[in-house]
Amino acid sequence: MAPITNGRLIFKEAPGPDEYPIPGKTTAYDESKTIDLENVALNGGFLVKVLVLSIDPFLRGRMSVPKGLEKLYPPALKPGEPLQNSGIGIVLRSEHTSVKQGDHVYGRISFEQYLIFPNLNGIEVLKNEANIPISNYLGVAGSPGLTAYAAWKEFIKPKGNEVVYVSTGAGPVGSTVAQLAKRDGLKVIASAGSDEKVKFMQEIGVDVPFNYKTTDIKEILAKEGGIDIYWDNVGGETLDAAIDASHPNARILACGMISGYNSPDSLAIKNIFQIIPKSITIHGFNVPALAPKYIAEFRKEVPGLIAHGELKVLEHITKGLDKAGHALLDVLTGKNIGKSILIVAEA
Repeated sequence: MAPITNGRLIFKEAPGPDEYPIPGKTTAYDESKTIDLENVALNGGFLVKVLVLSIDPFLRGRMSVPKGLEKLYPPALKPGEPLQNSGIGIVLRSEHTSVKQGDHVYGRISFEQYLIFPNLNGIEVLKNEANIPISNYLGVAGSPGLTAYAAWKEFIKPKGNEVVYVSTGAGPVGSTVAQLAKRDGLKVIASAGSDEKVKFMQEIGVDVPFNYKTTDIKEILAKEGGIDIYWDNVGGETLDAAIDASHPNARILACGMISGYNSPDSLAIKNIFQIIPKSITIHGFNVPALAPKYIAEFRKEVPGLIAHGELKVLEHITKGLDKAGHALLDVLTGKNIGKSILIVAEA
């Protein structure tokens, strides 16, 4: 078989602190590499055809790691090398004793059409016993779902009469949090940036879904009588509003602050003093640190809940590795609806 093109999405240069990553400038699709699928040497490893990749705001942080946080983030992306994120591929050939042709593998995967892995470091064979779409393992059944599940279990300790507010409630993390809260008997308020996203939040059982672009957050939270728990994916003015609306002894989970990814100044909190008289607890958390405690329980429970329709999933599909840069820009500007999934190839 003659060599074929092995397309890659290359990181070119970091955007400025107030800039979004622009396709063609920040990233570029490269077709200069080729691969002979039948004859390329494996040297004891295995050859993978990449099928799906996860598009997450986290990728923006890897383009220019904030100063002072270098030890807390994975290494910054290097110009000229492919992007990397969670992904799933299918094994085409294998010389590895624990991997066979036809297996699906999951883990940290480069944005390339074909890859050779020397071993299973950073990657694992995916056992889809629940028989759900494999793309779900990049969303609610994967890292975003685990983020919600582990932190909810570790920090919240919910009581049935409490009220929780979830920002970005239509995203993979926020929608999972909202559904876990409903399973625990809580009243759920959640916000998102479009009426279509509000509709999805209604479908997953959110009691008070609203579009923050057309509805004042402070007015909604005041109307609903305040909150006991806030799951923060936004930061900035939304976090300010949640602190204002917090009851005494409220808990705030700081999961993400997407409003500051491209505008760091927008993260300033004006009413932070309220955490003292209100005895508010704010938890930041590191998912890799929590994962070992909860991952077995998560994998046993969550895929089955998805399979039986007890946890609903919404995916935003983009097709083509050459469109990955556009998909990331859509995520950072809030244009995606649900978990952003990039389809690289069919199985």
